[in-house]
Amino acid sequence: VGQRFLVPRVGVRILSPEPMSVSAIVLAAGEGTRMKSSRPKPLHLICGRAMVLHVIHALEAVHPERTAIVVGHGAEQVTKKVQQLSPQWANVAFVEQREQNGTGDAAAIGMTALSGDDYDDESTILVLPGDTPLLRPETLRELVDVHVECGNAATLLTSVMENPTGYGRVIRKADGQADRIVEHRDAAPDELDVKEVCTSIYAFRRDLLGPALRKLTTDNAQGEYYLTDVVSVLGAMGHRIGCVQAPEGETQGVNDRWQLALAERELRARTNKFWLLSGVTMLDPRQTFVDVTVTIGRDVTLYPGTILQGTTAIGDGCDIGPDTRLDDCAVGSGAVVEHTVGHDAEIGPDAVVGPYAHLPVGSSVAAGATTGAFYTAPVG
Repeated sequence: VGQRFLVPRVGVRILSPEPMSVSAIVLAAGEGTRMKSSRPKPLHLICGRAMVLHVIHALEAVHPERTAIVVGHGAEQVTKKVQQLSPQWANVAFVEQREQNGTGDAAAIGMTALSGDDYDDESTILVLPGDTPLLRPETLRELVDVHVECGNAATLLTSVMENPTGYGRVIRKADGQADRIVEHRDAAPDELDVKEVCTSIYAFRRDLLGPALRKLTTDNAQGEYYLTDVVSVLGAMGHRIGCVQAPEGETQGVNDRWQLALAERELRARTNKFWLLSGVTMLDPRQTFVDVTVTIGRDVTLYPGTILQGTTAIGDGCDIGPDTRLDDCAVGSGAVVEHTVGHDAEIGPDAVVGPYAHLPVGSSVAAGATTGAFYTAPVG
């Protein structure tokens, strides 16, 4: 069912002709103290996009009817940024977790933002953290498909990690179903030896999630409501709990600046590969930096040291670089831009800019113009 998964899915797949109905809850209330920043953790940028927005964009393949964003620390900032930049199809709504009482509490708060009746609604709710920016849309689609087709009450997205320190361990039954999830600090020594971990990404049947959340207690090391405990609650009620495995690199969370840098490197590699396969030449992809919000035409050559940021758009047949940074710039087809820094500027088709040019905010270079060296464009 897809080679990127490490083990077969649990359960018998039963195809249904009914259209898939999905809602999503994104947990983005944490303070992220290990980031050591005044910026709320969900708003830290990776390849030009806030971390929580990468998670929202990953939902595109399941096209949620509503996406509830649970905010907390820096709620006003997070809400403003997500409202401004989230795709319209996500249909975002916001609820606030005023006290940090755990992921189970956050999920319950998130459910209040979803329309409909929890009691007789068998649709799917995806619950996922706002700090997994490398998650791919096709992975969430596969998770939902398996969840629905197997008739699971819950389906966990898991990963096998060489070093699972800090992650909840997935304890399976003899038939392969998930029995329970044990948080690292609550795990026994033999449970700590388990390499399969919970990624905090789940698909739940909506009418079963609400009652299970109401059965959670704070009898654990942190004195919080663990969303992971929903698995054992549903299992004790006799419901089927499935698992889908995804690669470790895709599901790992970002909790500090080192992990942020690792995620940035991986996403840069993905982005560069996309453009290379779309007709763009990069003399050295390792020294080429392109935000996920940038657009590039065909037969463009990017020289080492090129940095393209924001809403920059590069037309067909351009040569950009070396050592050029363009932020929110528009470059017409056939232009040559080298050793240049530009911010919110426009370069006309077939223009030759640089070397060592400066294009300040609001400036422009006419089509076919040649600026020469050490040029600063006039504004207006």
